[in-house]
Amino acid sequence: MDGVIIDSNPFHKISLKQFCKKYGYDLTEEQLREKIYGRTNKDWIVNVFGPLDEQKLRAYADEKEALFREIYKNDIKPVDGLVAFLQKLEALGLPRAIATSAPRANVDFTLSKTGTGKYFPVILDESFVSKGKPDPEIYLRTAAALKFEPANCIVFEDSLSGVKAGKSAGCKVVGITTTHTREELHETDLVIDDFTNLDPQELIKKLF
Repeated sequence: MDGVIIDSNPFHKISLKQFCKKYGYDLTEEQLREKIYGRTNKDWIVNVFGPLDEQKLRAYADEKEALFREIYKNDIKPVDGLVAFLQKLEALGLPRAIATSAPRANVDFTLSKTGTGKYFPVILDESFVSKGKPDPEIYLRTAAALKFEPANCIVFEDSLSGVKAGKSAGCKVVGITTTHTREELHETDLVIDDFTNLDPQELIKKLF
């Protein structure tokens, strides 16, 4: 969802840096990439702050995400070409799902603000998995929810941990350059800058 449906990472970055700085951690770009991007809150918070009890972990996660939504609420919009691409998928009867490391509050915020909720009958958020990306669990569970073999699924990913998760699950992976460069996304099956003029049938022919 983040970096695919919306180009949210610049706003996550602002909120992450503000949140972490408040608690004494002034993170570099390298630390953000290595410790945080593409991971669930429970994973990245422990990466930064060390072991925490469940109550403290949840409080930190809720505070950071509320800050993110407040910062982003007036700027949020779908990635270029996404809505037209989703309309083509729907017209072809191709099943779609969201598989995200984000909490449900952020999913609801994103879908409401972009008007894309109707295109995603299947949604798996952070509460559906015990292991965050790069573990493949989220994509294995989502493929099962769609009643597809992972080898017959296409994952769209912006994060390197997400690319690893998709590939480890056995899916085809399309990288989108909202967060990383084409060179950094070299392990994907295809790289796109956005969804403009992306044709589902041509995509399937290219990947399968």
